[in-house]
Amino acid sequence: MPIPATTPTVKDQQPAPLPLPPQPMAWGHTHVTITGSNGQGEEIPLTSFASREWPVVLIQAGATGLDMPPVELHSDASPNLHGSIYRGARIAERQFMIPVYLHGVDRRTLKDLKRRLISALNPMNGYCVLRFTEGDSLTHTLYAYYRDGMQGDEGVDNAGFRFMKFGLQFTAFDPFYHGQDTQVAEWQFGDGKAFLKTGKGLFPLALNKGLLSSEAIPVVNPGSVEAWPMWELKGPVRGFKMTGPAGTSFGIAAGPVGSPDAVPAGRTLIIDSRPGIKTLKDDQGTNYWPRVDAAPALWSVPAGKSAVSVDLVAAGAGASLRLSFRPRFESY
Repeated sequence: MPIPATTPTVKDQQPAPLPLPPQPMAWGHTHVTITGSNGQGEEIPLTSFASREWPVVLIQAGATGLDMPPVELHSDASPNLHGSIYRGARIAERQFMIPVYLHGVDRRTLKDLKRRLISALNPMNGYCVLRFTEGDSLTHTLYAYYRDGMQGDEGVDNAGFRFMKFGLQFTAFDPFYHGQDTQVAEWQFGDGKAFLKTGKGLFPLALNKGLLSSEAIPVVNPGSVEAWPMWELKGPVRGFKMTGPAGTSFGIAAGPVGSPDAVPAGRTLIIDSRPGIKTLKDDQGTNYWPRVDAAPALWSVPAGKSAVSVDLVAAGAGASLRLSFRPRFESY
């Protein structure tokens, strides 16, 4: 029986083309440095050669604890039920270990390098700042205290005339990595026109008669967890109120005509909402907490998109408001 012309033969059937394999993106090596003395000491590279004399500290394979921080789960148990009832979770302090290899061109350079590293790690001099810079040039910073690992081991595999190995152990009481500062918005009061620095999506605001009032200022937190804002208010400011995405707020109400300004002319009030800090001080160190309205809450900005409310009454030209924060991440 002849084959209909419309029916393809086996010979006419062609195999489907194979998909192209994914092409890897060009990506440089991760650069890591450590700086002691609360970040004010010498910055020691851990992933590159320091000089032509070749005294170096190099990270080796085997680091632990640098990704997801530890989680504590809280639950309630009942004598009449199997298992437990979940109540909540919290991120605990981060414990991590970094194995390093010290190498000097001679014994003198090795001993000098070891002394510099010991001085940087000593928690009596302050915390250490570890900076992780990826191939996209983004830097994530982790703040930690040295805990253990540099007592020394003169075993044949751990030390020699020009090299030493250590397993540096740290505790990061703040378990999150910090990104670079993100400026969300800035307002300056002068001739009635707004000067606004912001990312995409934040509409222009017309400032009229020294008054700023908006209930829907969009804020984008690029981090993976909540961030805590920093506010800078330059006087003269009669009063202000900042309301967060969850409805909590803080501020200093404007008084009657003739009363002192909340932030006098020539002063800059800095509001740091970070946990463990939470200060309201001006550039001369004056504490503004006693002046704050009742039941204040220095709120955080959740990860992703949200909206905040700002109400501010400027008392004259020269007043300004700036909002910024440092995003935080669960991993580098």
